[in-house]
Order: sequence, then C-alpha cells, then structure tokens
Amino acid sequence: MNSPDLDRVKQLIQVDKSATQAVYVQISQQIINAIQRGYITKGTKLPGTRVFSKALNIHRNTAVAVYNELAAQGWVEILANKGSFVLVPERKKEAIVAHGFQVDQINRYPDKTGFPFQASFHLASTREYSEAKISINDGQPDLRLHPTHQFSRWYNSTLKRRNLPSKWHQNEDSFYFNYETQLCNFLNATRGFNMKPQNLISTRSTEMSLYVVSQLLLKKRDVVLVGDLSNYSANRIFQQVGANVKIIPVDQDGLDVNYIRTHFIKKSIRCVYINPQRHYPSNQTLSAERRLQLLELAKEYQFAIIEDDFDYDFQYEGSPMLPLASSDTHGMVIYLGKFGQSLFPSFQTGFVVAPKNLISEAKNYLELLDAQGDMIQQQMLSALIYEGEIHRYLKKNVLLYKQRLEVLCNQLDFHFGDILKWEKPTGGLAIWLQFTKPISLVRFTEESVKENVFLPKTILYQDKHTCAIRFGFGHLNETEIEYVIDSLKSAYLRTVKSH
Repeated sequence: MNSPDLDRVKQLIQVDKSATQAVYVQISQQIINAIQRGYITKGTKLPGTRVFSKALNIHRNTAVAVYNELAAQGWVEILANKGSFVLVPERKKEAIVAHGFQVDQINRYPDKTGFPFQASFHLASTREYSEAKISINDGQPDLRLHPTHQFSRWYNSTLKRRNLPSKWHQNEDSFYFNYETQLCNFLNATRGFNMKPQNLISTRSTEMSLYVVSQLLLKKRDVVLVGDLSNYSANRIFQQVGANVKIIPVDQDGLDVNYIRTHFIKKSIRCVYINPQRHYPSNQTLSAERRLQLLELAKEYQFAIIEDDFDYDFQYEGSPMLPLASSDTHGMVIYLGKFGQSLFPSFQTGFVVAPKNLISEAKNYLELLDAQGDMIQQQMLSALIYEGEIHRYLKKNVLLYKQRLEVLCNQLDFHFGDILKWEKPTGGLAIWLQFTKPISLVRFTEESVKENVFLPKTILYQDKHTCAIRFGFGHLNETEIEYVIDSLKSAYLRTVKSH
C-alpha cells in the first residue's frame, strides 16, 4: 500500500485561495473526484498531513480538515499511528475515464457542448452588475420592510402543523388549497371580483403567469398589441413564443383604443396586453371610457385582453380603478397580478384570474413547470390574509411609500426644476422623468456610476422622440433619495459639460 507520488497529487489538485468556497472543501472534492475516476485506488495510503500540507502549500490544519472531511464522507479510513487509507464504496460498474484526458484535466468541465443547439436571442439576460453603492430599478418595493421576526414565527408555526404532510397528497381536482380560497376572498374584497377558486391559479411570479398564458394563447405570427414603449419583460415572453408584437399609441388617457379599430380588422388580433392602473413605463392610467371601449372591441373583434395589474396595491390618491376583469361578462379578460409585493421574494407570488376552462388548462401546463409548488409559503400567506395582517401591512407600506414620493418630488423640484418634467403619479413605485433637452443617457449613466449611483439600461428610454428614465423610488429611504438626486444632479452637470 504505497503512498501516491506527490507530483501526481499536485497534478490532481488545484487550489483557488481567492474563491469563496473553503480550501479544504475544494481539495476534498478533487480527491473524491480522483478516487471516483480510479486515479487514486482503494487501499492507497495518503501522505501524512505534514507532507501533504507542504506539497500543496497549505496550513497543516487545513490538511487535517481535508482528511476529516474525507473520513466523514466515507472515502478515507483514519487509523491511529498507521495513517489514512482510501476506501471506495462498492459499485457494480467500473469508473469511466475519458480517453485523451490528462490527469490535470479531470476537475474541469467543458465550456461548450459537443453538439449544436439554437440559442434564443429573446431570452438573453438584461441583468447588469455594478459596484455602485446604490442601484436604481424600475419600481421595486423595499425588502427591508419585510417583517422578518413575525414571518419567522409564522414559518416555524407552519412547519410544526401535524396535518401538513397529508396536504401534499390531496387531490386538487376535488379540493382547492386553503391559500387559493383565501386569495380568492382577498381579490373579491379588494378588486370587485365575483369569482371562485376555480377561476384562480397561483404561480411563482407574474412573469411565470404571463409565460403560461402565452403558451396557451399564442402561436407563431399571432398579433399581440402593446402600448407604446411597453413592458420589455412582457415583450420578451411574447417574442419567444414567436408572436408578432405591434405598438399602439398611448396618450394621457392610456391606450388609444380607436387606433386599434381604425388600423386592424376583425379576427386579425390575438390579444392586447395592457397595464390599466399605470401604463409601463410612463404611468398613464387607462380611463373609464377607454376601458369600456376596449371591452366592447374585444368582444366584437374576438381578441383576448391580458390585464397585467402589477401595482394595484400601491395607490396614494383616492381609490384604484377596478380591473377590467371585474366588469367582464363575456370572458375576454385574463387578469394577472402580484401578491405580497413588499414581502421578501420567497414569499411573493403571482396569480392568474380567468374563466374556468382556461384556468384548468393553465393548471395542466403548470404541472409541467412547477408540480410541487410551495405548501409552506401558501399556508403562511393564507394566515396572513385570514388574520387581516395583509391589510394592515399594505396600509402601513402605502403611507410610507407616499412619504417617499413626496420627498422625491421635492428633491426633483429643487435640483431638476427646469431640467426634467414629470407628473406626480397617483400610485406605484416609479416616476416617469423626461428631460426637457435631450442628453446622452449612456453618458449620464457613466457619470452617475462615478457618484456611486447605477442606472441600468432597462430603465433608460431614448430615441428621436424620447429622452426619459423610469425612476423607481420604492426601495430607497428618504436619506437615500436625497443622496441619489443630489448625485444625479452632479452627474447631469458633467454630462452636459462634456458636450
């Protein structure tokens, strides 16, 4: 039982001390890999920890940790005063060692496939990374407001329920989960619906909801109408299906419904996508008159309306307008929404409200994507609704976000009075800022990063008619808002001076 050659050990093991993974874990995994592939055989005596640590230029305590880890996983047996010997679990087949591999390549994984496949342009990530202190988004809530301690108590209580395991085996065709019933009650009370749980499906997010709906509703070259500028995430989903996305003008009353009537014929449109409360990104509200016109036109032209009501819960002035779906008597509207937006992401959900036959198909499709679901999450959210906590939580947050909007508008008045024009939104977590004189927004972003403020490309809108930013403020507290606006003013002055 000879020890493996130390030069061979050095070839087998590569340590990256800058990596986040602990060094002893890196080494342990690579030794296990070598044992599995047969480079280190059963019964081999490993070098002593002093020799091993010296060979790899690591601390002896690290070498001891490596051997202890291997022993804990059953790959090594440590015998007092004798040494550490390799154990190999019994296997029915020989280890596979690829031909042509060098010993020092066994820990690498291929960067590219050995076969062709079609990469999707529409699914290319739009996410950007920056080391700036503050990153602006398109209107996301402040996750710091999540009631962590209260949710920890509820989570613990849910896990301890004796009947929880049995609920996993319930037949959904004959039993609707408590969460769907509670969410149905919540939506009936807050959005003017008169629906049953059979009209509702819960998903992980609004994006998943829209993806499932688009798979059921759309085929290649189907025409989808969206408002001018529109929601880029929704457009990516439509384009991935192969739909033909066409732009409809938007004015102060929202989507121009008459434009649809004068530019399209009956049965040429598959669906119209709208954000009724506040059009994304520019925040115009679809007027009551336009809503009725759109519902009538949908029935006449036989197209579906996808109503994405993403920020219904954040209303500061008056009451939010009820969804189109609450007035839909002909089954033309598919309603998408979010629940628990100010909660931590793992507790947020999306949902779809639609006629029973579409929901039934959507559930079948969702079985392919997310058959397991999250029972713990649903049980907690059910309690949140049933005990009235969600109503109190929303009211507190709406007041807080309204105060932040006031601070933002005051700061904009002071720093950007003649430079920007905007209308104070009646709700939502973002404001539409338009430059009175066009500037290079790319240059402005570069200067903003120097002030530790990052503006991602997804919130910038610039063409020959538009020079604007969808500025999300919900995730910023009042001190941060003041800092950001002051910093952006400095960045703006440098941008203008550079021209």
